Amino acid sequence: MENSKPSPITVDPKGGQILSIVGDNYRILVSGKQTNGAFAAIDMLIPPQSGPGPHSHANFYESFYIVDGELEVHSEAGSYKATKGSFVVIPEGGVVHYFKNVSDKVAHLLCTVVPAGLEEFFEEIGEPVAAGEFLPPLPMDTEAIKKLQAIAQKHGQVVYPPDFLDKK
Repeated sequence: MENSKPSPITVDPKGGQILSIVGDNYRILVSGKQTNGAFAAIDMLIPPQSGPGPHSHANFYESFYIVDGELEVHSEAGSYKATKGSFVVIPEGGVVHYFKNVSDKVAHLLCTVVPAGLEEFFEEIGEPVAAGEFLPPLPMDTEAIKKLQAIAQKHGQVVYPPDFLDKK
């Protein structure tokens, strides 16, 4: 009798694809390719004063568990200080949001997206790096912003100017 059940997915402590994204270090623990698109999990290291700019995505949930550090999470609904042990869920529907590491040490997050797909965006825009390696963010001139916005749109996201939520 054959075993038709799928095998567990295991990832060694240094396993997974590691990418530099906007100066942060993201390790894709499990991708949609491994879960039939059900979800993806990403281990994120965010240096002080870093984090993604304002963006939205209408078709997936994004959650963050703060393993260590301190973040300010901003959205159209307001701001929240997320510290070690906090859990944040960005719902489907396209709410504009971003987070920033406001501490003086690297913040560590576990991000899950349901359904998967965000990791494919990261694979397209990221630069492969070693575990814990941080590259400086690339300069964002008008052409670079337009290119990023086009790639984001292809992956169901919208990228906004850095001061977008300040105007609200």
